[in-house]
Amino acid sequence: MPQIAPFAALRYSLDHVSSISDVIAPPYDVIDPKLQDQLYQKHPANVIRIILNRSEPGDSGDEKYERAAKFVQQWVDEGVLEREDKPAYYVYHQQFEADGKTFNRRGFMARVRIQPFGEGNVYPHEETHPKAKVDRLKLTKATGQNNSQIFGLYPDPENEIIELLDAATEGVTPIECTDHLGVRHTLWPVKDEAVAAKVSQLMADKPMFVADGHHRYETACNYKQHVIETEGAIDEDHPANFVMTMLVGMSDPGMIVLPTHRLLRGTRSFSSDEIVAALGDAFECQKLAPGVESAETAWGKMEAADEQGLIAIFGVKDQTWVLAKATDQAAQRMKELAPSQSDDWRALGVSLLHRLVIDDLLGCAGHPKPTYVHEVSETIEGLQGKGSQAESEGDEPYTLAALVMPAKLEHVEAISLHKERMPAKSTYFYPKLLSGLTFNPLK
Repeated sequence: MPQIAPFAALRYSLDHVSSISDVIAPPYDVIDPKLQDQLYQKHPANVIRIILNRSEPGDSGDEKYERAAKFVQQWVDEGVLEREDKPAYYVYHQQFEADGKTFNRRGFMARVRIQPFGEGNVYPHEETHPKAKVDRLKLTKATGQNNSQIFGLYPDPENEIIELLDAATEGVTPIECTDHLGVRHTLWPVKDEAVAAKVSQLMADKPMFVADGHHRYETACNYKQHVIETEGAIDEDHPANFVMTMLVGMSDPGMIVLPTHRLLRGTRSFSSDEIVAALGDAFECQKLAPGVESAETAWGKMEAADEQGLIAIFGVKDQTWVLAKATDQAAQRMKELAPSQSDDWRALGVSLLHRLVIDDLLGCAGHPKPTYVHEVSETIEGLQGKGSQAESEGDEPYTLAALVMPAKLEHVEAISLHKERMPAKSTYFYPKLLSGLTFNPLK
């Protein structure tokens, strides 16, 4: 782990904001225009005005970033945002429901010293896109602060670090709120210097795997370079050397990974028999009962087996699901298709699905971007022409669908250590971290 340190966050003052629930928001990249409007209406100081300021009539360029910066300064001047009186680690719990069970994911927010990917022991697992990094850099330059945190994972088999921090929250008044999905978020600032020193010591030799926020991490690296180019050399304690990060132990019981299923347009349509024939000896195939609702049966079998090589593919022509299990021939074909990738990468369900099944065996390479959904029910609704189209890039009927197992945390670790990037949407870390609980000033 690179150096971590407590920080004196800028936080909403309860003297001015009666409920933190009114001013928080999910990460900017999961907010659609409808939710953006709802958050604007929820409270005049909602963090949406900073992290995703909406365009206004007459805008010709970067006015939205300038407006975001003005809101930060206005809220500081009015006391809506206040600086913590001393540095703290911020213990952060998220209580949520998944698969009918209640989970509590525990972590803490800190400043993490920046290391460019590939030069230290901070490891990415997803690709990034230039457009998003340009957008986030403009916002960081305008506001002079980290407005949302990175999500980092670290190994801690005994959960020693979070147990130490949890014990230190006794007697500390928490900040509590509930988001639009019903997830309960609780934050405790831990300012005990002895505890902070022990935490920093325990974290010292650990790697960090970026679970979410790759664009924001690379933006922090770019912002540091911007400061150096603007101000000249900076000392090692300059705040631009660090980025606000939520750190969660990989063994925490609340640390779960949910699946991301695929709905595709613009491919050929297949019958179940055509899918079985195309997959050949690379997969052992089983046709399920006709009907889109058999997706529930397919997913039940996949979850019970808990194998990356199990994929369910929907034949639109005859409305029949095919449950396919990868064979040794699939592994051999993946070596031919992706010779530069590791065995760990090639064995991922999402790698098998996209590189082998969709692109190669079904001959659908170059297809439009899929619609990504997380619930089997959403897959069924999409194939029935129902449900949300928030992540969809069209309104034509889907021509192909697939259920795929999520990558596990051990896959994230192994593939990251190979210095590889997983295919898009290999992981879905639920729930998302809130924006608005803390801000990290960089000046």
